[in-house]
Amino acid sequence: MIRSLISAAVAGLVGYTTTKIVMTSKLRSHEKVVRTNHAGRDVSLVEGPAVTAGLVAGGLLIEAPRQRAATLLVTTVAGGLGAVDDFLESGDSKGLRGHLSALAQGQITTGGIKVVGIPLASIAAATILRTGRSSQGLFPSNRTAAEKTWCASTVDVVVTGGVIAGTANLFNLLDLRPGRALKAGLLTLAFMPHEHGLTWAPGAAIAGSSAAAWPDDLGGEVMLGDTGANALGAGLGTILAENSTATQRALVLSGLVGLTLLSEKVSFTSVIESTPGLREIDAFGREAV
Repeated sequence: MIRSLISAAVAGLVGYTTTKIVMTSKLRSHEKVVRTNHAGRDVSLVEGPAVTAGLVAGGLLIEAPRQRAATLLVTTVAGGLGAVDDFLESGDSKGLRGHLSALAQGQITTGGIKVVGIPLASIAAATILRTGRSSQGLFPSNRTAAEKTWCASTVDVVVTGGVIAGTANLFNLLDLRPGRALKAGLLTLAFMPHEHGLTWAPGAAIAGSSAAAWPDDLGGEVMLGDTGANALGAGLGTILAENSTATQRALVLSGLVGLTLLSEKVSFTSVIESTPGLREIDAFGREAV
């Protein structure tokens, strides 16, 4: 336990320090990272690469080899493909439906690459996490033990990958107002069950990176963009996937699918701003931007 506490403390410090270093670098003011936010104010996308770097650096301190490998894989790929979409954007398709429609018409866009690439990386990470582990009770008893184990493991890999990819996508959808995605990430960490070997170090890396970005994000000076939001969501999704049962993962995936489909019809911002409690949490600490 003491070793886990030390690993978590170092992971949080490394995540914080790495994020701060990138946030305060010359990259922050480079013309290629400056965008206009919802309020018409110029903001820097440096937060995305900074948080991704912090998550990867802190993730190196994760004790469990499988979880460390899976976390580093998905945060790197999700952040990398998000950066491609942020800085090399092509096509005018928006949203999951738009990107899938473009792909169906043979149009390869940066958003489409992300829509395909993050789920593939998530399935690979899920394979790392779940290989050699079996789930019981999901299939009829007339199958052989080997068949049931293989089928259950295959389904669990797909569901686990779906949780990771779905969480990455959800956090990208939340990054529409200053601080919203960071708050959602910290609240998710706070309310999930915790086991020291599964959540402490990766959770500390997320908390440290988020703390480093917090003041400038809430101040409306920087934003996560696809780079940071996807990496943050993928890191959280990996913790959720590793710290839950097969049934819990299936329920989480169902919720993520439902929210993703809902986002195609309903504005999350409108729902949040019209809901007491959510509205106050969303506005907490935010400057008038």
